[in-house]
Amino acid sequence: MVGFFQMLRKKKELIPLIGFMAFAAAGATSTAFYFLFTKTDVILNKTSNPEPWERVDPSKPQKIITINQKWKPVEELQLVKSMTK
Repeated sequence: MVGFFQMLRKKKELIPLIGFMAFAAAGATSTAFYFLFTKTDVILNKTSNPEPWERVDPSKPQKIITINQKWKPVEELQLVKSMTK
């Protein structure tokens, strides 16, 4: 660790690069945790929930930005779903 700071003192041009890389890594990590804990279509353990798409609420938009989306259930799909259960 001490060698790292000594290298930064000698090569000051690396400081912005390290700062940008740390910012990008923190952003990627926070985005991954956000989607992991807030989105219903992201799963970790498939054995306890083999069909995770059944829990997704179709009336709630799953995209980051949704413009003028209206959802109506498909009657044929609901009929098939009720027959298979």
